Amino acid sequence: MSKLSALSLSIALLGGVWAYLALGPLSGFVLVWAGFIAWGCYFHTGADNAALQKTIAGTIYGAVLAWVALLLVVHNPTGLPAPLWPAIVVAVTVFFLVIVASINLLSVVPANVYGYAATVAYSLQTPTADGVGPLASLTVVNFANPLILLSVSFVVGAIFGLASGKLSGVLAK
Repeated sequence: MSKLSALSLSIALLGGVWAYLALGPLSGFVLVWAGFIAWGCYFHTGADNAALQKTIAGTIYGAVLAWVALLLVVHNPTGLPAPLWPAIVVAVTVFFLVIVASINLLSVVPANVYGYAATVAYSLQTPTADGVGPLASLTVVNFANPLILLSVSFVVGAIFGLASGKLSGVLAK
């Protein structure tokens, strides 16, 4: 089997398993789309052990910075009006997404950005019955907290990326 066919088949098989788990038994503990973001990040980062480490570190680092940004925007200790205060918070936190690129584990800036963007998007775009969304759960210590939910999703998605790469190697032989 060609390498491309083997990779396509392994991602299809494990992608189905991931979707089943994320939408079934692990629903509420992982997000299927966030796992796929990390899975793709793993491959574009080199699809090796270093890529796994950089994907996990970068996406979680980005999620942490997004979480800090969201906390600052929601609680606004300065009293500056929107859109000025959120713009300042974004400018400062995204600076830190990039400046750390000299640190090996955080050297894949896109991984950092994926973690940041996914966490902010989920937090701002996911409604709840009370209309507040995940912003009301930024400080809880459970899977309602976007930082926890997204971080776990990134880790498991990156591991599925590794597994699909390994499986494709077996299928290609």
